Amino acid sequence: MDIEILQLLEGARKARGLTVIIDVFRAFSTACYVFFNGAEKIIPVGDINLAYRLKGEHPDYLLMGERQERKPDGFDFGNSPLHLINTDLSGKTIVHTTSSGTQGITNAVNADEIITGSFVNAGAIVRYIKKTKPGHVSLVCMGYNCQYPADEDTFLAQYIKNELDGNANDFPAMVRKLRSGSGARLFDAKNQEWSPAGDFDLCLALNRFNFILKVEKGREQNYLCKIEV
Repeated sequence: MDIEILQLLEGARKARGLTVIIDVFRAFSTACYVFFNGAEKIIPVGDINLAYRLKGEHPDYLLMGERQERKPDGFDFGNSPLHLINTDLSGKTIVHTTSSGTQGITNAVNADEIITGSFVNAGAIVRYIKKTKPGHVSLVCMGYNCQYPADEDTFLAQYIKNELDGNANDFPAMVRKLRSGSGARLFDAKNQEWSPAGDFDLCLALNRFNFILKVEKGREQNYLCKIEV
């Protein structure tokens, strides 16, 4: 199988084959915790106005996400796994919009299949790719606010590629580099209200979950579903 690593929105638009849209800090890590807490469906959208419209049409939906890492007005949740880790979401539909991850899903218009990427379910992602044996895999690193690459996303793309190619990974070294590098923003005192330090360990809990999140076509909106692997 051919494997390529792509970056940002341009990469999402170029992606083909089985496409993994990667957002480690924090969109697709948070999404995994949401499903683990019982959510039935996540609807990923790029346009925040669409999120508000869907909430208006379906008052029982919950809004989750961020702009500039902060929870938008009227949203039920921000983009923090720590803030919802103990929340019962059984049977709920979540509308999720973020500055990076969900933008990647929206822009991956040439992909044959889209799944999300995070360290918390990296092993399941690798198993799914090995099981389905696609001819081409696109690993798309969405970076920070889709503006510049972020180490956490690039590290995950490299981790997945190494696993598929049979090469060794040094995950502890990645964590150390992230703690003093691009992950340091999670420890900044001024960010704790919306981006708490606890998110760092939750987003880097390697292989915590044994499922992937796959984009499925809905009658009105595409949605993420959980598939155990």
